[in-house]
Amino acid sequence: MKLAISHTPIQKIEDPEIMDFGVNLYIKREDLIHPTVSGNKWRKLKYNLEQARKEGFDQILTFGGAYSNHIYATASAGKLFDIKSIGVIRGEPHDPLNDTLSFAKSSGMHLYYMDRAKYRQKMEALVIGELKERFGEFYLIPEGGSNALAVKGCTEIVSDIDQEFDYICCACGTGGTLAGITAGLDHKNKVLGFAVLKGAGFLRDDVSNLILQYNKTIYKNWNINLDYHFGGYAKSGSDLQEFMKKFEKQNKIPLEFVYTGKMMFGIYDLIKKGFFKSGETIIAIHTGGIR
Repeated sequence: MKLAISHTPIQKIEDPEIMDFGVNLYIKREDLIHPTVSGNKWRKLKYNLEQARKEGFDQILTFGGAYSNHIYATASAGKLFDIKSIGVIRGEPHDPLNDTLSFAKSSGMHLYYMDRAKYRQKMEALVIGELKERFGEFYLIPEGGSNALAVKGCTEIVSDIDQEFDYICCACGTGGTLAGITAGLDHKNKVLGFAVLKGAGFLRDDVSNLILQYNKTIYKNWNINLDYHFGGYAKSGSDLQEFMKKFEKQNKIPLEFVYTGKMMFGIYDLIKKGFFKSGETIIAIHTGGIR
């Protein structure tokens, strides 16, 4: 797979809405990495796909909801990498397919639906065994792509930053990107994740465990804000939609409501509330995604 660009730019946000607070806000345009495998999805999948090939697998299997950016990106990456892909989709099938699943299917992904009760047990040996009976052997990529190899890929976000900063911020779904950024910083600076799930306190343990799987290290320079989920995963609201429209008009940077819109809304709100201090520099990671 070839990157659309190998070095993603960092863009200064010059927005009158927050300029008076004295905080320097930049956004790292990981969304420009590739048109259909953008942002953190590319970082997470890169080493997993290499490993699948190394181990001799001819197909990959992963999990996600009907609006999953991960499903979308994995389907595209499978096509680009010439490896078959299977997407286990949470819930019942719906016809017609939404844009996410329609794209995944058109990219060659086989869609398999799993009821929500069973989906909650998706990583248990019995369920994985049933999937192998149905589809044969496959290389397993977890929901959201988050595992030790994904963490390794996301550490490279940090190595691609060539300016001083106080905070890195990112949206947080399964925790892989936050774990990778934290490990990549190696105890330096601060990292703040913005949970896009409701009741996501469990993510703190998940992130810690992902880091331990990657390099067996404990870091204390990161946290997760749980206040800007707007009702849960893939849920939105008029405040968020209005913010996204204003942000894109002012800054010419597209956002989406599942991840990046919630993160940027949270950053703006925390700037206004004084969480970030005058003179501090924030780099927000634009993790891509579909709109």
